[in-house]
Amino acid sequence: MKKISILGSTGSIGTQTLEVVKENINEFEIVGLTCNSNIELILNQIKEFNPKIVCVMNEEKAKELKELISSNIEIVTNVDGLVKVATDRENDIVVTAVVGSIGLVPTYEAIKLGIDIALANKETLVTAGEIIMKEAKKSGSKILPVDSEHSAIFQSLLGNKHKEIDKLILTASGGAFLNKTIEELKNVKPKDALKHPNWEMGRKITIDSATMMNKGLEVIEAKWLFDIDVENIDVVIHPQSIIHSMVQYVDSSVIAQMGLPDMKLPIVFALNYPFRKINEYKRLDLTKIQSLTFYKPDLDKYKPLSLAYRAIKIGGTMPVVLNTANEIYVNKFLNDEIGFLDIANLVEDAMNNHNVIENPSLEDILMLEKILRKKLS
Repeated sequence: MKKISILGSTGSIGTQTLEVVKENINEFEIVGLTCNSNIELILNQIKEFNPKIVCVMNEEKAKELKELISSNIEIVTNVDGLVKVATDRENDIVVTAVVGSIGLVPTYEAIKLGIDIALANKETLVTAGEIIMKEAKKSGSKILPVDSEHSAIFQSLLGNKHKEIDKLILTASGGAFLNKTIEELKNVKPKDALKHPNWEMGRKITIDSATMMNKGLEVIEAKWLFDIDVENIDVVIHPQSIIHSMVQYVDSSVIAQMGLPDMKLPIVFALNYPFRKINEYKRLDLTKIQSLTFYKPDLDKYKPLSLAYRAIKIGGTMPVVLNTANEIYVNKFLNDEIGFLDIANLVEDAMNNHNVIENPSLEDILMLEKILRKKLS
């Protein structure tokens, strides 16, 4: 049996991963689970999957959970607790499904031990891609993308040589506001931005999809995951979300990975790699889809996408500023403290006011995040 820990088990990716585990209960065993504060849901997960260790980030909620369980399960808390779950020696693979840069340290520590990573936490590679990929190469840890776009590229690259790649093409749905003008975006509210047309995702990533910062972060991830110059990574809007991404090769051939928009598909692929698992999920029927459409993104409307390209071209700590400022301002938007278009403008201000550290250490990155959160919040 493959032994798994899930960082962020009460979120969208975490709960779907547990559904996959439940569907294949004789093939997977849960070692550890983590959540921020949703002890009601994680208590149900504990009863069903009987992990050996559980982390609750909120200390008070961790104390409450201890009082609610009578088993020998170890309850830990804070970032140290996340690291303890991620680095448990029983782990064969860790699903990093926490939202935000909080996932960086536990992911890094698991990689140092050679534990495989099913990566759903964008911020790990966005903020410390070079450090993470160097450590994975050193330890032999496999980083298997759970993000649907990166999973599609990973699959489209199988059996081909790196030197034969011409470019990567990431697809984007266009989010909740595909058909709105910039003028119309001035007064949209969080409830409007949270209505994604194709995917069921967490609140933060759904807002990122609406601004297209999500795609910008994926561009940065793709650079590190696949060792590709950012100039060779394109983004196209594909509203149907059927083609999840593509690879164009030097002979002009394009290989794409297709499927219905279902996050379980990349989860199943990552957990079972290098094998494909038979399942009963709904199959793609192109005769019912009938048409697939593609558009160039409007970089005035989707300013965060251009900011992401700018950040990774500058390099160093600039992607850290991009990511941290975005987290802060998305949260402010969700709390009705700023407008939708303010997110990109404020992120740009933070980038303009930053003095780049060219070759940051992990400690530099963590310190910068701490300073930025205090300064921008």
